[in-house]
Amino acid sequence: MSKYYPPKHNEKQFHCIYCGVYASQVWGNLIYNGSSTISPIRFSQCKHCNKTSFWHTEKMIIPSDSPVQPHHTDMPEDIIPEYDEARSIFGRSPRAAAALLRLAAQKLMPILGEEGKNINDDIKSLVSKGLPIQVQQALDYCRVVGNHAVHPGEINLTDSPEIAQHLFEMLNFIVENRITQPKHIESLYQSLPDGAKEHIEKRDAPKQK
Repeated sequence: MSKYYPPKHNEKQFHCIYCGVYASQVWGNLIYNGSSTISPIRFSQCKHCNKTSFWHTEKMIIPSDSPVQPHHTDMPEDIIPEYDEARSIFGRSPRAAAALLRLAAQKLMPILGEEGKNINDDIKSLVSKGLPIQVQQALDYCRVVGNHAVHPGEINLTDSPEIAQHLFEMLNFIVENRITQPKHIESLYQSLPDGAKEHIEKRDAPKQK
């Protein structure tokens, strides 16, 4: 999955909130009707789709979607509602968004072959099965930050919303690693000639005593 560059005030290039393309942006200020006075509202126009977003006090106000990366194309359908809801409210409440993404991470556990009752136990089980450390750390990031969103702790998401913003990246990384990459490898393997696959199956079959 390629790196996502969220819309950012005065940046010359980012992923457009409308078309999702990494494209150049043209910036300008609105002018009051019939006056030469410049308003505090700025706009950026995407050079790919030509649609315009509007900004005030360095924050995007139209469209109201939060400038965070969209869900992975392979994200399971059961998790997309939580992800998209978290994305829609992130700008207004990073804490609420983090809690929703923590729920999304827990709902992902049964899809990865775990019980889905206790996310900490599920992560431990996945680690015992050889889960790569990067995925374990991403899951624990979602778990810990999500827990702190609803319980007082050392992480203050109101003062540091970027901590919650990383949750979107982490959840997409988990989907990429545990769903997209295995699916791609399986597709490549199945494209091998049948004779080659039969030879591999014979090679790996348990030897009879």
